[in-house]
Amino acid sequence: MEDVTVALWGSRVSSGTISKLNQRIYRQIEEWHNRPIEGDFPYVYLDGVVLKRSWGGAVKNVSVLVAIGVGDDGYRRIPGIVEGTKEDKVGWSGFLRHLKARGLKGIRLVLSDACLGRKESIGDFYPDAGWQRCIVHFYRNVFSHVPRGRVKEVSRMLRAVHASEYLESARHKATEVEKKLRDMKLSSAADWLGSAWKRP
Repeated sequence: MEDVTVALWGSRVSSGTISKLNQRIYRQIEEWHNRPIEGDFPYVYLDGVVLKRSWGGAVKNVSVLVAIGVGDDGYRRIPGIVEGTKEDKVGWSGFLRHLKARGLKGIRLVLSDACLGRKESIGDFYPDAGWQRCIVHFYRNVFSHVPRGRVKEVSRMLRAVHASEYLESARHKATEVEKKLRDMKLSSAADWLGSAWKRP
């Protein structure tokens, strides 16, 4: 903080002033974290992010759970963020319980990766909401089995699946892509894709 004040104003701010500023910021963050959530959010994206945090001279990974909602007006907002919680059923259940207690409602569809604990927690707190696998995570999962030089080619193949107008045509295209991946000697990617699109 002192380095920032030197860069901005050319002089250091006392530790007491920094402490007071931090207290004010933390109060505002706490108020935002616990504010009532107003209005319906038909679509909600859930994701976990790992960030680097410097504490006491050491840099550590911190897990952050994020909910991004799309309201009835079509605009995105962030109903909530929680820090330091693991991406497991206990962590997601605690986060969703917190969001529901603050008034998060009207959810028709939740989008996330296929993390088991997350999917179970969604069903516990929003049983009437549908669930859809996040396409970005889906692609990343497949690309983890693909050499870097072939990622663009495989990406085009996957986009053809998602461009299908009907479910049956998408399944047919996915079967074709799976076969082509095997022909390209990308059996691990083909195995993953085959098991993924057959899941409910």
